[in-house]
Amino acid sequence: MINLTTILVPTDFSECSDEAVRYGLELGRRFDARVHLLHVIQDPLTQPWAAEGFSVPLFEVVDEWQKQAEQRLRASIPEEDKGRVTVSSVVATPYAEILDYAAANKVDLIVMGTHGRGGVTHMLLGSIAERVVRRAPCPVLTVRKPQHGFLESEALVATAKA
Repeated sequence: MINLTTILVPTDFSECSDEAVRYGLELGRRFDARVHLLHVIQDPLTQPWAAEGFSVPLFEVVDEWQKQAEQRLRASIPEEDKGRVTVSSVVATPYAEILDYAAANKVDLIVMGTHGRGGVTHMLLGSIAERVVRRAPCPVLTVRKPQHGFLESEALVATAKA
C-alpha cells in the first residue's frame, strides 16, 4: 500500500509545471496528504550578467521576485486545498534546493514538470527534472504537457457518474 503524507511540487510557472501542480493537488486530495508548492529562483549572483544587469540593488529585486512567486503560488491553490498546502519561494540552485527541501521535509513523492532541452544545451547542462530524478530521496513523478489523460475534469467525472 502506498502511503503518501507529504508531496512536493516544485514549479517554475511553465505549462508543464502547472500540470504538475494539478497532479500534486489531486494526489494530495486522494491521499489526504500535505502538498508543498515550491518555487526556486535561480540565484542571480551565480549568473555572469548579475553585476551589470540591474540598476537597483539586487537584493530588492530578488525579494520582490520571491513575494510575487509566493502570491502566484497562493493564487493557484483551490479553496478546498488551502488547509493542506504550504507555499515557499527561495533563492538557490533549483535542483539542489528541490533535493534539500525534499529531504528536510521528509517528502514521500516529488511531482514535477519535465522540460525538453535538445542538442548541446541538454548534453552540457541536463535538465532540472533529470537531476532530481537521479538524486531524489523519494520517488519522482514527472509530468509533461500534453500528458496522458490521468486527471479527469470535474465535468467528465460528473457526467460519468450520472
